[in-house]
Amino acid sequence: MRVVISAGGTGGHIYPALAIINKIKEHEPESTFLYIGTHNRMEKEIVPKEGIPFEAIEIYGIYRKKIYKNIKTLICYVKSGRTCKRLLKEFQPDIVIGVGGYVTAPVIKAAHKLGIKTFIHEQNSVPGASNVYLSKIVDRIGVSLQSSMKEFPKEKCVFTGNPCGEGAKNAPAIDKKELHLDPKKKLVLFVMGSLGSQKMNDILSKTMSLFKNKPYEVLYVTGKSYYEEVKKQTFPSNVKVVPYVENLPRVMKQTDVMVTRAGASTLSEIIALELPAILIPSPYVTNNHQYKNAMDLVGANAAVMVQEKDLHGDILVRKIDGLLKNEQQIRSIRTNLRGLGKKDSAEVIYREIKKLISKG
Repeated sequence: MRVVISAGGTGGHIYPALAIINKIKEHEPESTFLYIGTHNRMEKEIVPKEGIPFEAIEIYGIYRKKIYKNIKTLICYVKSGRTCKRLLKEFQPDIVIGVGGYVTAPVIKAAHKLGIKTFIHEQNSVPGASNVYLSKIVDRIGVSLQSSMKEFPKEKCVFTGNPCGEGAKNAPAIDKKELHLDPKKKLVLFVMGSLGSQKMNDILSKTMSLFKNKPYEVLYVTGKSYYEEVKKQTFPSNVKVVPYVENLPRVMKQTDVMVTRAGASTLSEIIALELPAILIPSPYVTNNHQYKNAMDLVGANAAVMVQEKDLHGDILVRKIDGLLKNEQQIRSIRTNLRGLGKKDSAEVIYREIKKLISKG
């Protein structure tokens, strides 16, 4: 199979794309890939390290406040469309896959114009602007959450789940000793997204002192951008601070409660691993989509939510203590998470892609 795949901006788009690539390789090891991403976002670092051929295009999202900047956005969009057409003609893919982010728009549109089969995947409860736009021209649409199916043409849509969940399920659990953690103590994991968060690190740095003398341990992942500043502070002995954790699901498998944002990929891993979580959705994302993602779980009694504006005093400590002491609530959350998941997501997506290609 010859595959062009595009996704960009954040790990929430990039890692599902890599999961799809890995599933295709599992079934068809001789497959060849071309990844088209942005020239200035994290995919340009992550994807080449995976040994996947990468082409960058200069493209920007729509500026909602600085309208004048959209002139450059429009010019780059037109230029990138021409570049994508050239790349697709040279590569001759069987299918072109978009996994979110504004970079996918010119890639999928070029494929459509060239008569190449197309598939897009939406991770969030509220679809991104690019996927809403592309839904009119693509052949098939996969969604992570059933609540977002109503946002797309019914005849094109299929509930696939998020392929990151399948990867999380298959990841081996880490040995706690690798992180200098006590295997006999419960673990609370704090992670605020692949890029970290200045506001949340300011809040969490102050919160950590409240975990002194607690009978559990805390692993606080700051994000690489904020670690140097955070580590200057003094923390209780049961709080371990790290900038980043490679293959986070390995740690999640050893975690008793996770405190995190409500990005789509993280939620898919929480669902797959049936991990009790306290969700703090970012209020700074487009269409407040993290809040709506979180509500999909909260509405099913499958997670606890605290909004950022409510993070005062010891509210997080009380929520964590309450969960850890309430075994019945923990069991209920795990059961409810089990009902939300699609455990073979990448496999479902692979089958949908094969169907499209076989139609010619």
